[in-house]
Amino acid sequence: MEKLTSKYETIFVISPVLSEEDTTALVEKIKALISENGTIDSVEDWGKRKLAYPINDLTDGHYTLVKFTAGHEFPAELERILRITDGILRSIVVKQEA
Repeated sequence: MEKLTSKYETIFVISPVLSEEDTTALVEKIKALISENGTIDSVEDWGKRKLAYPINDLTDGHYTLVKFTAGHEFPAELERILRITDGILRSIVVKQEA
């Protein structure tokens, strides 16, 4: 039986207190996790931007958008990992409309 997959996108905001190398390493870590559990369709590095509201007294964050295809069980696990990963201020995983 073929495994059911859907298209998703996640955007995550990384703390600006991390060095450029640490930020790049964290983005690569998340991309590797997604690749292990699905297929990356595109990655958009939006860079450092102003936050809509301060988070932990920080006003900026490094934004990255990743569009991917994966099985239905993976997005919940990705959200859990993003939530507990040091250096990630906020994240969301959304299923794209067909």
